[in-house]
Amino acid sequence: MSSISYLTRIEFEHGAVRRLPALLDELKVARPLIVTDRGLAATGIVKRVAGLFDAAPPVFDATPANPTEAAVLQARALYRETGCDGLVGLGGGSSIDLAKAVRLLSGHEGPLALFTAVAGGAARIHGRICPMVAVPTTAGTGSEVGRAAVIVTAEGRKLGLVSPFMVPSVALCDPELTLGLPPLLTAATGMDAISHCLETYMSPAINPPADAIALDGLRRGIAAIRAATRDGSDRTARWEMMMCALQGALAFQKGLGAVHALTHPMGAIPGLTLHHGTLNAILMPAVLRFNRTAIGGKWAVLADILGGTPDQVIATLCAELGLPGGLRALGVTETMMQHIAGEALRDHCHATNPRTASRDDYLDLLRAAA
Repeated sequence: MSSISYLTRIEFEHGAVRRLPALLDELKVARPLIVTDRGLAATGIVKRVAGLFDAAPPVFDATPANPTEAAVLQARALYRETGCDGLVGLGGGSSIDLAKAVRLLSGHEGPLALFTAVAGGAARIHGRICPMVAVPTTAGTGSEVGRAAVIVTAEGRKLGLVSPFMVPSVALCDPELTLGLPPLLTAATGMDAISHCLETYMSPAINPPADAIALDGLRRGIAAIRAATRDGSDRTARWEMMMCALQGALAFQKGLGAVHALTHPMGAIPGLTLHHGTLNAILMPAVLRFNRTAIGGKWAVLADILGGTPDQVIATLCAELGLPGGLRALGVTETMMQHIAGEALRDHCHATNPRTASRDDYLDLLRAAA
């Protein structure tokens, strides 16, 4: 068992999920609410986790693919009705982010728009909120150690709620929970983790420890993603991909960039359900090319780790993994791109891209990835 203290407490090991009841006892949580989604519930994992307790906890399993404020309020209502005093975010980034937003509302009154990064909400967020254990079942977002929850607010904008207080009390990382994850979802979530490592390293903020973590995560992810996608039972590859996801999120405390400034508003497009990691993978080659002139010697470092020209290596990898070849294949239209380009300027990740992008630049990036 590796116990790490960096931003929060992390328990990382095959089989670690069995420690969940003991960890909640340490946090003095007597009645947790498990926040998850119906897809995961159908796999039996939710039942398995609930079975670890003497009395099965209440479960909210209606997390949407892109979590919404409406779903957050439904989960909060269940939290209150069942007398809960803590949370377990169980699933991918969507479920963990939704649990984080419920946790925020355990000590604050809404609406969530008040607490978004673009509205200066960090200053309104305090630590008088309930404990939470995050249990990831994919190796992608790293939300289990992230200080943000990304939610589609009541106004229809996908925005970050960002504060050090948003980091879960404990991240309980068990690679066994990702065994058997379908190949395409393994690839998409894995590329999400890799995009975090790439973007945070390119971010101009000065944070050498974060850069070192991002590069180590990138090495692990690039080396393991093909094996993890090819063989869902490869325990070593699953361990490496979960560590890559964890490291990407530990590192992106220094900020992300243009990829996420674009994919956040894309996740709020009405009528489309777009997977965040897939979008990151599709956009990454174009953003790498866009940033090349602004990152100096970092380009050579990335080329050395990736084993070739960064944008070309990532594009080839995405094709090998069977990910969609462009945004239009996902139903993204020119009209949608026009809207997204404007929204990207208002996203909190826009400010930490190494090269300042204009609306026209964002539109060009979208078209290049179409």
